[in-house]
Amino acid sequence: MKKLFFVIISLTLVFSVVYAGDFEYVGAKKCKMCHKGEKKGTVFEKWEAGPHAKAFETLKKSGDDKKAECLECHTTAFNAGGYKIGDANAATFEGVGCESCHGPGSVYKKMSIMKDRQKAIENGMIIPNEETCKKCHNKKSPTFKGFDFKEAWGKINHTYSKK
Repeated sequence: MKKLFFVIISLTLVFSVVYAGDFEYVGAKKCKMCHKGEKKGTVFEKWEAGPHAKAFETLKKSGDDKKAECLECHTTAFNAGGYKIGDANAATFEGVGCESCHGPGSVYKKMSIMKDRQKAIENGMIIPNEETCKKCHNKKSPTFKGFDFKEAWGKINHTYSKK
């Protein structure tokens, strides 16, 4: 019985890792289709008006838009299936896009999956938390002045809930 349990757990882990490799970054414009407008809680508009959407512009202004240590946090999935310097598709991943926090959306973006939060999570969607934010908002950043998650979340909160 122990062997069977071990085999089942092992296979589950192997298939999870293999399947996780199937998740691809698609860019924030793909999210816009379903998360824009008053009926959808203006989720896309809130993100677009906020600092994350403009993060790459900050690098351009400072001349740091070619520095890997900056691109890791100012672009979506730098050298990991998203932003890549010189890539024809690079502009799609400029800024801290939806997938920077929510994970690659190629699978969970489907309407049939997004309608079910648990199904979306099972298909790669990440529900960001304080630790997600601290991957970039930390002492490694040259502009770091401390990080208060509750305060920061209040500034960028774009949560949509059906009423």
